[in-house]
Amino acid sequence: MLRLKIIRFKQKNEKPQLAVVLEDEKVYPLQDGSFQMVMEKAAEENMTCSEYVMETIRGVAPIDQQLSQLALLAPLIPEETWAAGVTYLKSKEARNREAKIEKDSYYDKVYDAKRPEIFLKSTARRIVGPDEPVGIRTDSNWQIPEPELALVIREDGEIVGYTIGNDMSSRDIEGENPLYLPQAKMWKNSCSIGPAILLADTIDDPYDLNIECRIKRDGKWVFKGSANTSMLKRRYEELVDFLIHDNDIVSGTTLLTGTCIVPDDSFTLEEGDEIEIEIDQIGILRNPVKMANHIE
Repeated sequence: MLRLKIIRFKQKNEKPQLAVVLEDEKVYPLQDGSFQMVMEKAAEENMTCSEYVMETIRGVAPIDQQLSQLALLAPLIPEETWAAGVTYLKSKEARNREAKIEKDSYYDKVYDAKRPEIFLKSTARRIVGPDEPVGIRTDSNWQIPEPELALVIREDGEIVGYTIGNDMSSRDIEGENPLYLPQAKMWKNSCSIGPAILLADTIDDPYDLNIECRIKRDGKWVFKGSANTSMLKRRYEELVDFLIHDNDIVSGTTLLTGTCIVPDDSFTLEEGDEIEIEIDQIGILRNPVKMANHIE
């Protein structure tokens, strides 16, 4: 199976360029201006995205630069990014500690319930890509990244790709009162995605992807954690079905599928930290950390 990844990068003229990366790491420019356009044209031609992309680059030469030399941007700018919560056991346990509840909490109930927790995580103007700063709130003392596999979906709910998402979270705000969830999840630069979209029909097994999260402070690693998507409680299609039920979405919507990597309760992010999230076959998403009020 030929693995295909979609990226966007900044050209010398500062304009963004959409491209596909093949398994040999060669980068081929795409004529389409966005991944949403790729999805639209593939549907018009009754093709999968990978079929359309391969047809598009037929006879096209790769660019001279190596992938490592490119200034990567977010592979797409979704109009909306949604997130599913409490989809891993470790996430449920962490939420209970935040709320200082030992058992029979809302988090226990939603973990076992038929209906998952799904919430709006971000809008387009709050999304950042690789190497752009993610923000931390000025009114929170307990903030962490949440490394997650993100689904890229069509308006009909078809999963067309996978990318990496960082669901920045304020644990003390959510723990104080679950009704504060929007404030604990959404603020300036509170979500990053990238560095690539792995096309869905070119992935080996989306339920067997290793996820790693590393945080560096003053040149030293202060946190490292790992997990695997096989630990997910729910199926991706199940989460998508609940998202689109009586809810109109647009193609290119992303859905974060939850986290199973949670730093120790004593840990909180600081300005100047650097977050790395790595997922098999997709790549590494890096972001520096800044106070939200220091971000222009």
